[in-house]
Amino acid sequence: MKVVTTVADLRAAVTRAHGEGKRIGFVPTMGNLHAGHMALVETAGQRADFVVASIFVNPLQFGANEDLASYPRTLAADQEKLIETGCHLLFTPTVEEMYPNGQAMQTIVRVPGVSEGLCGGSRPGHFDGVSTVVSKLFNMVQPDLAVFGEKDFQQLAVIRTMVRDLNMPIQIIGEPIVRADDGLALSSRNGYLSAEERAAAPVLHHTLLQMADAIRQGERDYPALLASGKQALQIAGLRPDYLELRNALDLQAATTEHRELVILAAAFLGKTRLIDNLLVETGPAAS
Repeated sequence: MKVVTTVADLRAAVTRAHGEGKRIGFVPTMGNLHAGHMALVETAGQRADFVVASIFVNPLQFGANEDLASYPRTLAADQEKLIETGCHLLFTPTVEEMYPNGQAMQTIVRVPGVSEGLCGGSRPGHFDGVSTVVSKLFNMVQPDLAVFGEKDFQQLAVIRTMVRDLNMPIQIIGEPIVRADDGLALSSRNGYLSAEERAAAPVLHHTLLQMADAIRQGERDYPALLASGKQALQIAGLRPDYLELRNALDLQAATTEHRELVILAAAFLGKTRLIDNLLVETGPAAS
């Protein structure tokens, strides 16, 4: 695996691969890689001939009181995992390389509608930072396809909308959530949890499972179902940021007419913010 730090070297390597007729797959990350990230790289390798990954902790998507300074940076370990998983090229730019004119003067890419509410409501400006850095990376790498995890469901929807609206010739692939044996969605932020918090964390996923089962069995009083779910999280010691039921296709508020739904949740456990989601197809309404 070759490691490059500049846009010029990145483009030179990708141009060579394109010149050899190779299909380019891309996996953008912020590092501190775990099995969930490796699944993205594996999928890229199955769909493409040349896999590019990036590691960049993007300051543009962090709020003033968020964990930019303390976000775990584990480059050496990340490189070993990428080599083992078959990555061909790793791009690790500095902030100055990504934003040479400074963040304040950076052109911003904003995806309205789908970026609003949920994590976008809790983290103002977050998805502007995500869509901006991903659009820059797409322009730098020029991939044929890119793989993103479905754990960040709203982020995936934002990227898909951006690619469609800006006519980017890139196939976006969503990779299913990778979970620990107890159901907790793998995340770099899980490392912040104490042993006691880690033991309580799976209740987030279990609550979504119970809600999904109720919907499949015909429950259509969605406000009551959401209220019950929030109460279950609170009893277990989590502090819900949001728990919402949306149409899976466009993230609009779910109605009884929708058939493909997604339950989306974010909750604090101690100081750690966990997110999760679960897709559910509705069954017949309860009589």
